[in-house]
Amino acid sequence: MAEVAHMIDTEVFLVFSTYATIVILKMMLMGPFISYLRLTKKVFANLEDTNLVKTTEDRRKWVRVQMLNGCHQNDLENIIPFVVIGLLYALTGPDLSTALLHFRVFVGSRFIHMVAYLVALPQPSRGLAWIVGLFTTFSMAYRVITTALFL
Repeated sequence: MAEVAHMIDTEVFLVFSTYATIVILKMMLMGPFISYLRLTKKVFANLEDTNLVKTTEDRRKWVRVQMLNGCHQNDLENIIPFVVIGLLYALTGPDLSTALLHFRVFVGSRFIHMVAYLVALPQPSRGLAWIVGLFTTFSMAYRVITTALFL
């Protein structure tokens, strides 16, 4: 038990805690942000509801909000594995500079991914941001598996 307490007291764990908190807060704030956009732009939650309004502008607004829902869903699919694998990675005792690189690249990729959704940047910008974050998580997972290989 003392070893775990010592691992949690490292600079790497503190850095991980900071970056994990940043991306978790980003993910949590996406829901209220999407709700705010729905209210201010008077956008329906479901495509079927847009049949009540015949203008194509309302349909475009619905598609825009659905894109943001996709951004939020993508956050859920990527940030949760990052937090779990990042925690295990931090407990393997990596070099601080390597850990900082992993955490910063992942957080940066998630924010670039969000901006690509918000501004509707052309592909492959969104896809590249997603791939960078995914490979970063895989890199940490590789370190965890090779460090604690008790298969």
